[in-house]
Amino acid sequence: MQNSQWHGALTVIGRTGLASLFLLGGLNKLLAYSETMDRMAAEGVVPASILLPMTILLELSGGIALVAGRFPAFLAGLALALFTLATNAAFHRFWELGEPIASLELSLFFKNISIAGALVYVAMTERARTMSEL
Repeated sequence: MQNSQWHGALTVIGRTGLASLFLLGGLNKLLAYSETMDRMAAEGVVPASILLPMTILLELSGGIALVAGRFPAFLAGLALALFTLATNAAFHRFWELGEPIASLELSLFFKNISIAGALVYVAMTERARTMSEL
């Protein structure tokens, strides 16, 4: 396999791995719709009846766009990065909690920061690649 083939294959594998988080999340929310709605409402995310379908649509379509690459990957990466950061603010408020749960939420919070960073990197890489092909 030539260098460019390795690069292409590994890029798709990386984008697919990153997208799997959102594809699985969207699917899980769809399959456990009422339970997810209840959790969102309990966390103060309102109006959950509007935000849940939008979240499912974003996670599924954004995940597919990441896997597919090209121009949609740029928009998907940025949208999913913003979504991931918003999720942190709503669901991983470690600063409001006591131990031992605060340590877990702190870890989840910074995992999401890392994911958002990876999404921005993918978005900008895909944008540069798309622009160079014009």
